[in-house]
Amino acid sequence: MVETGHFALVLAFALSLVQMLVPLIGARTGNQRLMAVGGPVTVTGFALTALSFAALASAYAGSDFSVASVWENSHSLQPMIYKITGTWGNHEGSMLLWVLILTFFGALVAVFGNNLPATLKANVLAVQGMIGAAFFLFILATSNPFIRLNPAPIEGRDLNPILQDLGLAIHPPMLYLGYVGFSICFSFSVAALIEGRIDASWARWVRPWTLVAWMFLTGGIAMGSYWAYYELGWGGFWFWDPVENASFMPWLAGTALLHSAIVMEKRSALKIWTLLLAILTFSLSLLGTFLVRSGVLTSVHAFATDPTRGVFILCILTLFIGGSLTLFALRASTLTAGGLFHPISREGALVLNNLFLTTATATVLVGTLYPLALEAVTGGKISVGAPFFDLTFGPLMLPLLAIVPFGPLLAWKRGDVYAAAQRLMAAFGLALAAMLVTGLFINGASVFAALGVGLAVWLVAGALTDLAVKSGVGSVSPSTMLRRFLGLPRSVFGTALAHLGLGLTLLGIVGTLCFGTEKILTMKPGDTVELSGHSVRFEGLFPQKGPNFTEDRGRFVLISNGFEDGEITSAKRFYPVRQTVTTESGIRTLGLSQLYLSLGDENNDGSVVVRLWWKPLVTLIWGGGLVMMAGAAMSLLDRRLRVGAPAKRRKAAAAVLAESPT
Repeated sequence: MVETGHFALVLAFALSLVQMLVPLIGARTGNQRLMAVGGPVTVTGFALTALSFAALASAYAGSDFSVASVWENSHSLQPMIYKITGTWGNHEGSMLLWVLILTFFGALVAVFGNNLPATLKANVLAVQGMIGAAFFLFILATSNPFIRLNPAPIEGRDLNPILQDLGLAIHPPMLYLGYVGFSICFSFSVAALIEGRIDASWARWVRPWTLVAWMFLTGGIAMGSYWAYYELGWGGFWFWDPVENASFMPWLAGTALLHSAIVMEKRSALKIWTLLLAILTFSLSLLGTFLVRSGVLTSVHAFATDPTRGVFILCILTLFIGGSLTLFALRASTLTAGGLFHPISREGALVLNNLFLTTATATVLVGTLYPLALEAVTGGKISVGAPFFDLTFGPLMLPLLAIVPFGPLLAWKRGDVYAAAQRLMAAFGLALAAMLVTGLFINGASVFAALGVGLAVWLVAGALTDLAVKSGVGSVSPSTMLRRFLGLPRSVFGTALAHLGLGLTLLGIVGTLCFGTEKILTMKPGDTVELSGHSVRFEGLFPQKGPNFTEDRGRFVLISNGFEDGEITSAKRFYPVRQTVTTESGIRTLGLSQLYLSLGDENNDGSVVVRLWWKPLVTLIWGGGLVMMAGAAMSLLDRRLRVGAPAKRRKAAAAVLAESPT
């Protein structure tokens, strides 16, 4: 099975070369047969990559330690779920997952892109084949997951303990679906530049792929944040880690691309801007791949430390980023700029939104790469952390979030900002009331906390106002209003949900950072501690044995109104194979808030260091992410955004052809 997987990987590489060259030649020469080769080759390449991945997963599931990757990242005593997730819990396996998702998206275009012009489809698949060929070569040359060991070791070295968690089953695949999903947008952009033609229909084809990639990247970032929150035992949800930033930058650029594609589709404007954003978004995804795989960073996310791999990926970056930007520079002057619009309009609001988003992306990029550049040039090491990003990224977000509710209420081409402001008066009143209540009645609330709560309420109320206005609330009868509400396009609901989810996430961040409390103390069995109105009693440490670890599990009892209200457990785990100790946090969810505790070291007198946090509204951080994903999914259900031409339109076209005189 292992040799079959290796051979399938080599065949997939060979087919990627065919996919790269044959359709491209067909598009240049107008040869329909050569262009038609792209579809079957792309689907077959995906099938072979899936076979290769299945072979590697089978080796992990069967603890085949004759495979070097399995020996380095698995153990026979691991639970089966972690054996399987260990397939991508390492450099080699995660890169195979990367190309699996890349070929999957290419196969989707091949199967569902029948409504695309033949030349555009051929060029898109050819560009996708170029990306695939580069990464297949990278895997085979520097990161082969099927290398054998002879003689085969009896036992493996175990998976990194902090990766032995269910979050690993969800976080990397979702993140890669977002990262790699933007490759389709990149391929569409390069294909349009090769062809030298772009129009509103191009944006209509690109927008669903952007939505899919953005949706999964949102989920991947949210899942990664929650995984770090509960698994690492430090109680934080975001650390501005360079690798966290590497996933956040494509999300910011992808959000700008999504809004720009809307303007291009509706008004045939911002064509050049949309093309550039599509290129930059995937370029940032490639940059994230480089940061994780090159060894230039030391992070819980970073797998590779071999400089050969870093140089190889750097060459890939130079080829695709440099090549696409060069092509853009050569072709941009030949493309028409598109339709004109008044600054006060929905287009103007979306342009302003994109300016803030791209500036914020540049800020995060500078903060992430500056320490690396400084070390490369001078050898000195500095750390750029939360203070820098709070002072640069935060001020850019404040005006952006303030204008978000105005966009959907402005008309296309020429809008009336005064009329939009009138419709938002109720939302503004709610936001102002939330600010006053926060500032006057919540102990310890700062001006920034009140402003943050007001801004979050403003976003939520603004999203609901958009739905209310378009449903005719207050101006038509209830039955008519309900009929209008149910008849609204799903993309309208999607936009409202995305903005509402953003408001919920902001509310969770403000609640946790501004109103949370923390205590660090030593506790003996029987000791009780009070935290923000909650009482927790320590019952003691109890040793337990897991499949591949031992642990001291601390039991705590939550006491509410003098009565026991359930148990919270936290543990210190020891993995003997890796000689690693991890902290398993204890979390009790109370409404939208959480009581969070983690164990420290045990002292000689039997006491244990315990760290406790009360985190108000913290669940809204990830709940808002789920709502944003739901918004993207709702927009994808809009028939205007589905991949493929509507059947009615095809039937109408066929009828016109049948009735036309010969």
